[in-house]
Order: sequence, then C-alpha cells, then structure tokens
Amino acid sequence: MADKLIIVESPTKVHTIKKFLGSGYDIIASQGHIRDLPKSQLGVDTEHDFTPKYITIRGKSEILTAMKKEIKKADKIFLATDPDREGEAISWHIMNAFDMKGKTVSRITFNEITKNAVKEALKSPSKINEDLVDAQQARRVLDRVVGYQISPILWKKVKSKLSAGRVQSAVLRMICDREDEISAFVPKEYWTLKADLCEKDTGKHFLVDYAGKNGKREVPGSIEEITELKRAAEGQEFTLTELTVQNRMRNPFNPFTTSTLQQEASSKLNFSTQKTMRLAQQLYEGVQVKGHGTIGLITYLRTDSVRIAEEADAACKRFIAEHYGEAQVGSAVNKKAGTNIQDAHEAIRPTDVFLTPELLKQDLPRDLFRLYQLIFRRFVASRMKPAVYENANAHFSCGELMFTSSASRLTYPGFLTVYDTDEARNSGDAGILKLAEGDRLLLAGTEEEQHFTQPPPHYTEAALVRAMEENGIGRPSTYAPTITNILGKHYITKEGRNLFVTELGDVVNNIMKTSFPDIVDIGFTAQMEEKLDEIAAGKKDWHEVLREFYPSFSEELVRAEKEVEHVTVEDEKTDEICELCGRNMVIKYGQHGKFLACPGFPECRNTRPFMEKAGIKCPKCGAELVIRRTRKGRRYYACEKAPECDFMSWQKPKAQES
Repeated sequence: MADKLIIVESPTKVHTIKKFLGSGYDIIASQGHIRDLPKSQLGVDTEHDFTPKYITIRGKSEILTAMKKEIKKADKIFLATDPDREGEAISWHIMNAFDMKGKTVSRITFNEITKNAVKEALKSPSKINEDLVDAQQARRVLDRVVGYQISPILWKKVKSKLSAGRVQSAVLRMICDREDEISAFVPKEYWTLKADLCEKDTGKHFLVDYAGKNGKREVPGSIEEITELKRAAEGQEFTLTELTVQNRMRNPFNPFTTSTLQQEASSKLNFSTQKTMRLAQQLYEGVQVKGHGTIGLITYLRTDSVRIAEEADAACKRFIAEHYGEAQVGSAVNKKAGTNIQDAHEAIRPTDVFLTPELLKQDLPRDLFRLYQLIFRRFVASRMKPAVYENANAHFSCGELMFTSSASRLTYPGFLTVYDTDEARNSGDAGILKLAEGDRLLLAGTEEEQHFTQPPPHYTEAALVRAMEENGIGRPSTYAPTITNILGKHYITKEGRNLFVTELGDVVNNIMKTSFPDIVDIGFTAQMEEKLDEIAAGKKDWHEVLREFYPSFSEELVRAEKEVEHVTVEDEKTDEICELCGRNMVIKYGQHGKFLACPGFPECRNTRPFMEKAGIKCPKCGAELVIRRTRKGRRYYACEKAPECDFMSWQKPKAQES
C-alpha cells in the first residue's frame, strides 16, 4: 500500500501522472475547488474585517469521502494543484478541510506534466505560499462584495438574472465606449493621386504616390485639389531625387502567453477565447498518444511570461539545427511584453519539441491538432534567425510636387520558414531598384481615388483580450471567463467575429457609469489588479485593500438603491407569427442560446427554436438555409424545411449564381 499521496485537480492529470510514478504513489483528483463562498448569500462579513464564510461545495460529497479515505491512509501528502494563485488557494482549502495531524504535507508545482518535471517537483517540496492564497482570497472576496451587492439592484431596476462584476463591468464599459466612438464618428473625405511614370530608355512604367509639395507632406481633401495637382504635373518631367536601399530585419515573435495565444487562435483558427482555453487545458493535462500513453503536450496555459527554461531553449535549438540547419538557429533574447509579469511561469510551449505536429496528427482530434501546431510553430520560430527584407524608398520631384514609391523584397525567410504571417513577403515594384538618382521620367497618366476616413473597428474577442491586457484589466486566468460571461448575460452579441453591445448591455453600462463610476473606471480597475499583485508579492495586507475600497462603495450602494430609475428593456420582435394566438414572436435567451417565445406569456406559452438565416438558398430544394448547432456547440448548415429536406453541411455552401 502506498504511503505517499498526490492530490491534483483533474482526473486527466491522475492518469497522466500515474504512469510516471508507479505503485509508490496514490493519486487523487479534487476536481477543482472543494470549498467556496455560499451561492445563496453574500458569504462575507463586511462588519468584521471581511471574514469569508467558506462552505463545502454542494455535490462533492463522494469526492470528499474518497479524498478523506486516501488522506487517512497516507503518511506523506503532496498538494499538486495548478501553479498559480487559484491552484495555491485550492491546496490551502484542502489542507484546512481535512484532518492532517501527524502527516507530512507539502506543496509541489510543475509547469508541465512530464516525467522529469513531476519527479523534480517531488525532490523539492515546499510550503503553501500564503501570500498567493491571500491574493486569490482578496480577489474572490472583492468580486463577491461587488457582484452580490450590485446585481440585486439591477434585478429590481431592470430585470432578473442580470449580474454586475468588478472586471466584467469595466470590460463592458470598454465595448460600450468603442460603440459610442463608432456612432459619433464623422467620416472625412480625402483623395489619393498616383502618377504613372515612364522611363525614357526602357519604356518601363512605375506607379508613384503623391506625398506633398514644397517639402511639406499633405493629403488632398477634395477633387478640386486633385484637379489642381494634375494640372501642375501635366507635361512635366519627374526626377528621382533620392533612392535609399537598406536591409530590414524582422525579429521572430515571442512564444505564446495566454493573451497572445487567445489572439492568434482567434485570428488564425477562428477559435473563441473559451474554446482556445478548453483545448489548451486538454493539451496541458494530458492526451493519449500512441507509443507514449497519456502525456501532457504543452506547458501551463495561464501565464503572462515569455521566459523559456534553459533546457527547453537548448532542445529547441537542437531541433532547429537538425531540421532546418545550424545557420537557422537564432540567438534572440525574448523581451517581456509588459509590467506585472508573473515570471515564475514559462511561456506556453511544447513539453517536447521533438514531438512534432506531424507525429501527433493521427492521435489528436482536428482542433486539438491545429492548436498544438500553432503553439509548436510559434515556439520553434521564436528560436530562429530573423527574417531579412530589402527595402527601397524612392523620392521623385516634379516642380514643387513630391511623389514617393517603395518596394520590399524578402531576401532571407528566417523564422518565417516555420511561422508565416499574413504580411506580404514582397510588395511594391522592385523595378525601382534599377533606377539611379538623377534619372528623369515622363508622366504617362494619373489615377485618382476618393476615400473616406473609417471609424475604429468593432472589438473582436482577440482585440478585446489585447485591450484588456494593455489596460491591465484582469489577468491571464480571467480573460476568457469575463468575455464568456458578458456574452452569456447577453450584454453583448457576436456577429461573425465582431462584438456588438445589445440594448440590455447599454442599459446596464449606463446604470454602472452613473451609480458606480469607480467600478467601471479602467484606471481604477487596473490599480486594483496592481494591489492584488502586491498582496501576492507579500507587500500588502489583503484586509487593508478591502478596508480602503469598501466605505465609498457602500455609500454608492445606498444612493443607487434610491436614485436608479426603473428601466424596461423590450424583447426583440420578429416577423414570425405565433400559430396559437397570432402575436409576433419575440427573441428570448435561454441556457442554450436564443429561442422564439410568444409575448403573451403566461396566457400563451408557445415557444419555437430560433433559426438564424444563413443568407443562402438550399442547393437541394431552394428553401432558406439556417445555422444550427450540435449539442457540443459545433455549427452546421441545414435546410429550414428539415426533416422534409435532409440537406446539411459543416462548411458554408457557396451561393449559387443566377
């Protein structure tokens, strides 16, 4: 019987670690937190220094019974929850929830679930980091105090089941502010002018762009200005006054952090932040691989560090030398992306760089494979030589008018061999390299085009994560849950990749801005994150942070109860007619998304599935195609006349040309 017990968070980790350690260790999963604040009440004593009231999470009795049995048998207990504040808090709760007298209890952490990492962690056990526990506890109590005391006001003044939160409300404010910018934007007209120049001797043509006159840059604002410029250039020679050619190095990207992984998975794979984190969790905890058993394929997924362990760095460079040649091995030093970096973690990377995506393709489901491939390529590329471009910039004069032309040519791909980008490898007309300063060219014609300035774009999930990181709102573990939450509350909606504020979101944001300005203030929220970091570093007492925050917040609560007016948010009407009573049905939101309901409830309780039109005719019968989802959320296209018409497709069909 094993006298050593390792407690992890998930059953998958149990299977992964078990094969590393053999029969000398028992391993059991807590399946996340075992204690938390009660759902039915505030659970924080605001009058006695914010003492939290923790209770056993409902539904975990069987897990707790099994844990108690294993703990009783063991002499040595290793708490091996995730290597972050949340994991530290889970270990602390486990230690305090069970009788561990007479037992040796240690905390171990590993950044990757591999044999070497786990065994090394067991050789150097430590104590629970109370500062990290306090930081997590401060965040939990702070969020509970805010959410559980503002949300009931929204229920009374707007509608039931709404919520407000310290981070989610600030993020909603960011999205609403962007919508306001877009709505208030007034487009301005501007024009571009291109001159078609012809070289006298060769007859070769070059397009050059108007840049300004008399040494000053300007952008034409009207067709009248363009007409005047064309008149001034007509019949004139153009002289190449300056030609500069230089090499530009483009350094490889850093390996992924949580934020950059979510952004790239969104732009390259069209994954939501929630999906990215779910798949990354599977890759971290362990995947069944032929010939290897269950192994963790990537390092810990919640990190804002770009640091790489020396052993992993050396292994990656060996891999590059073997597969791409010694000359491709780079020596770039990764730079930190910002402040407040938790550098105890590494960047997200493969646990074994020699397990290439090609070797794992048969073992991984499609989406897991695509995400692993993205992480793998980004890591390998980060250790390769920079790409080199030859850039040419030419300046032409025509009297007082200035024109420019540029060209760029990739001369050495470097890291782009592995991790290509959307940037064009060659741009512009490289023929300008054959010209020389002083060359004179003739005007063969002109091209003008009208433009209008564009408003800032709507946020996408990727852009929102980037903005959250740049503004210091939330931390790696909170980006995806925050976005998922405000989508789930229907404060925002997603159309394509863009996020839009709903009427409900706008109402909630206006109430929050008026009644709780600090909660939705970006700077205030970022400062609170910094204070939580100070608690984690042992520089600040968590009770003091709550004492500083609560007095003014409690005054705002009292005012809001009195001053916030009732607001009615109407359901969105549709053209669909209720077949039972003839009313126009409205869109409602349930656990599984949108559905149609009769507004005559409770007299009429008719409901129907909401079918989102795809804007394409069914290729089989000519009816409309609608977008449906499987139980696991995968989207597909089906005929609205199903089951009479059985057409379906995972890919969006192309519209048939008439």
